[in-house]
Amino acid sequence: MFPEVVQVIPRKDYTVYVYFEDGKIVCYDMKNMLDKEVFKPLRDISVFIDTCTIMNDTLAWDIGGNRDACKCIDIDPDTLYELPYCKEQIV
Repeated sequence: MFPEVVQVIPRKDYTVYVYFEDGKIVCYDMKNMLDKEVFKPLRDISVFIDTCTIMNDTLAWDIGGNRDACKCIDIDPDTLYELPYCKEQIV
């Protein structure tokens, strides 16, 4: 069984607060990933924030806007869950 993401909150500094069903909260920093070709659409901060969602129980960006899991950019939930706990931020 893999960890299930239940809420994501993107921020203007290219980080995302990720909330798991068991109560764990992590902060995923995307800044160093933006140089990779697959993440190129997310360099536009409005795309990064506006398309950030949950798909397949993990953090994803719905680039096409039609909830097509095959055309989204997503992050492996195990990768996210391995990050250290962070304190909940009021945003």
